[in-house]
Amino acid sequence: MSWIASSNRDVARRDARRRYVPLVSTIAAILFAILPIVVTTPIVPDFAFLVLIAWRLLRPEMWTAQMALPLGLLNDLVDGLPLGQSMALWTLTFLAFDILDARLNWRDYWMDWFFAALAILTYSLAGWAIGRLMGNMASFTVLLPQIVLSVFLYPVVARIILMLDRWRLAR
Repeated sequence: MSWIASSNRDVARRDARRRYVPLVSTIAAILFAILPIVVTTPIVPDFAFLVLIAWRLLRPEMWTAQMALPLGLLNDLVDGLPLGQSMALWTLTFLAFDILDARLNWRDYWMDWFFAALAILTYSLAGWAIGRLMGNMASFTVLLPQIVLSVFLYPVVARIILMLDRWRLAR
């Protein structure tokens, strides 16, 4: 069968793949938090946030800032965070990336990594500040290994998202 004259089922399958792969991969990263990983210090990166910013930096036209609200709500419910923390922080991250996209004419790999590192640092700092408001007395230095690991793990997550995006757009 030629690729030009695909069946309706093939067209529907490709359309569903284009539409739902980013959403399903982000939800899978959110659900990664329910795996029984036991650590004594916060060293495990927030994979949901890494996947979210990787999709947003790779395909800025795909999701608007409104998409961060339901994904953030799911992240808050699954991670046990205060309700609205991820919703607000993810939406603010999307809005900051929208401003960057409007101001910059082009971005390269290093700029994406820098903006992702800045977003990771800001997200962690804001989460720590919200925790302080809720009564947590941990110092910020406890989060430094997690932030460093997240920044250095971002290119790996971005590469996985790039492979998913290539599969998503493949014929």
